[in-house]
Amino acid sequence: MTHSRAVRWTTTVALAVSILIIVTGGIVRVTGSGLGCPTWPRCTDDSFTSATASTGVHGAIEFGNRMLTTVIVLAVGAVIVACLLQRPRHRALLWSACGQFAGVLLNAVVGGITVWTGLNPYVVAAHFLAAIALLVSTTVSFDIAHRAVVPAPAGATRRLARWLVLVTAVVVVLGTVVTGSGPHPGDGAEVHRIPVSWTLVTVVHGIAAVGALVLSAVVVAVARRSGDRLVHRRAAVLLALFVAQAALGVYQSLDGLPGLAVVLHLGGAALTAAGATRVLLAARTTTVDRTAPAALAV
Repeated sequence: MTHSRAVRWTTTVALAVSILIIVTGGIVRVTGSGLGCPTWPRCTDDSFTSATASTGVHGAIEFGNRMLTTVIVLAVGAVIVACLLQRPRHRALLWSACGQFAGVLLNAVVGGITVWTGLNPYVVAAHFLAAIALLVSTTVSFDIAHRAVVPAPAGATRRLARWLVLVTAVVVVLGTVVTGSGPHPGDGAEVHRIPVSWTLVTVVHGIAAVGALVLSAVVVAVARRSGDRLVHRRAAVLLALFVAQAALGVYQSLDGLPGLAVVLHLGGAALTAAGATRVLLAARTTTVDRTAPAALAV
C-alpha cells in the first residue's frame, strides 16, 4: 500500500524532532545547564517556566530543552492520529507509532529521575540511551511510511547488517561511558562522575568505532557485489557518517573536548544510530510497500 501524505509527513517530523532533542540535550550538557531547572516537572518549586532571576541563562537553556518534549509529544501524537485515519490501516506502522509514544513516556520519566538524582552519570547515560531508543522507533516508523518494494537481499548482506547494528549499539553505549567519565558533567557544580579512566574508555570506544566503520565498509562492498541497491546506498551513507564521527572524535579528544565539537559528535551519534537502523531495515527478507522509484533513494 501507498501511505497517505499525512503519514509520510508526520513520521518525518517525528524523526527530525527526535534527533533535535538529542542535540539540544548535548547543548544542555556542555553549557552546564543540566540543573538550570533544579526540579521536575516544575522548573522551580513555584513555577513550570524558567522566567525567574534565580535560574538565569542556564534555566532558559534547560527549559527550552524541556519544551522540546512538548514538541515531540505533539509530533508523535500526530503520527498516531494519521495512522488511525489512514485506510486501510497499516498494523506494523500503528504499532511502531505506539512504540514512539512509549519512548516519549520513558524519556520523561528518566529525565525527571536525572534531575532528582542531581545528574547521576549512570542515570544521565540511561537518559541518552532512552533518547536513542525513541530515535530508533521514529526511524522505524519513517522507514515503514517511505519504504520501497525491493528484492530480498542476499543472506550475507542480512547477516552483516545485523552485526553492524550490534557493533553500532556497542559504540553508542561506550560513548555514554566516555561522556559520563569526562569533563562535561552537565552542571557547573561538582557532579559525581563514572569512576573509570577517561583515557582508557575513550580508546576502547575508539576501537569499537573503527570496528563499526570497517564493518560498514564491508556491508557496502558485499551489498554492491550482491546487487542489494537499497542496502548499499544506506550503508554508504552510514560509512560516511562513521568517517565524519571518527574525525570529529579524534579532534575533540586532542583539543580538550570543546563544547561545539561535543554537541556535533552527539548529533552524529544520533545520525549513525538512525543510519544503522535503516541499513538493518533495508536488509530484511520481506519485500514491502511502496513502488515509487524515488523511494529507492530514501
